[in-house]
Amino acid sequence: LGKNANVYLASAELAAVSAKLGRIPSVAEYMQNVEIIAPLSDNIYRYLNFHQIEEYQSVAKKMIPIVAA
Repeated sequence: LGKNANVYLASAELAAVSAKLGRIPSVAEYMQNVEIIAPLSDNIYRYLNFHQIEEYQSVAKKMIPIVAA
């Protein structure tokens, strides 16, 4: 990224809490906001498993398969 670049890597959750507060939260503020979504985590994070979501499976079956040469 270049010398003296002020770049920070963060999670989507940290970005969302920062956007909500308008600044980077303290650890306590972050935990307070993230605990709200914790009970929903099974549903929130399931999108990462496209192979387990029927809507994506049905579309994938219509695609032309990639075959190794």
